[in-house]
Amino acid sequence: MAYLWYKAFHLIGIVVWFAGLFYLVRLFIYHVEADAEPEPARSILKNQYQIMEKRLYHIITTPGMIVTAAMAIGIISTNPDIMKSSWLHIKLGFVAVLIGYHFYCRSLMKKLETGDCNWSSKQLRALNEAPTLLLLVIVMLAVFKNNFPTTIAPWLVFGAVILMAVTIQLYARKRRLDKERLSLDS
Repeated sequence: MAYLWYKAFHLIGIVVWFAGLFYLVRLFIYHVEADAEPEPARSILKNQYQIMEKRLYHIITTPGMIVTAAMAIGIISTNPDIMKSSWLHIKLGFVAVLIGYHFYCRSLMKKLETGDCNWSSKQLRALNEAPTLLLLVIVMLAVFKNNFPTTIAPWLVFGAVILMAVTIQLYARKRRLDKERLSLDS
């Protein structure tokens, strides 16, 4: 029974953690784009985004990561033989990359706060796709374990995710160009 409790809260932690990561970088994008606004809007927006970023990171995203990791340890404690599985080692490698991404977001948040961030909103949009790709690989490893599919179907799903990311980037570019065109016409 403990295994099921650990697993349930592990999944809840994952959902919370990823929701935080997805929204955090979106806030970074808005934060960077606030530089294009005239004063006093720029200062007001940047201040509000800093508050939102800190709260999201410290109250939602980081606790989600901690719950995810703690429950994973619980799952492993109920079945220590799982550590012999090669798929788990690969999955844990991707989770380590995700944890690195999590802490890199913290460093970006601090750079945005001090005005030292050199990332453009376009670069941040691309960065925002990283957790989606990690989520895809981690979930597929967890579901398929040692039978990771090498047929065309998972690659079609992967391609669809990439296509979605590219579409989002193109739409953002279109919006930016439309906004620039509108400001030139004014």
